[in-house]
Amino acid sequence: MAVAGARGRAGEALAAAFLELRGFCLVERNLRLAGVEIDLLAREGDTQVLVEVKLRSRTDYGTATDAVDRGKRMRLLKAARALEQAGARRVRVDVVAVEMGTEGAVVRHYRNAVLDSGGIGP
Repeated sequence: MAVAGARGRAGEALAAAFLELRGFCLVERNLRLAGVEIDLLAREGDTQVLVEVKLRSRTDYGTATDAVDRGKRMRLLKAARALEQAGARRVRVDVVAVEMGTEGAVVRHYRNAVLDSGGIGP
């Protein structure tokens, strides 16, 4: 588990750096909202952004975004609602997928990835 934990932390650090380079302000890492673990909380303008980070070194079992299943999406929406109830005016849920390949890491950012309907956005 130590190796998986270290990889997960490295993936979160890469995702945080990527978002900061794109103009996001990192607010907090690994926080709990309404009992839900959130990898990153960032701010983009006046929007609070809950960020789920998924790292995959292999795609035999699906891509990084495939790992954001229905249960995880529901938990992320629960956390978003808790943030709104705490006073945040604009909240959205993004997913950052980090996939390792022979050429290195590929980082993909999916804005507004988890919709109120529980589905994955564009």
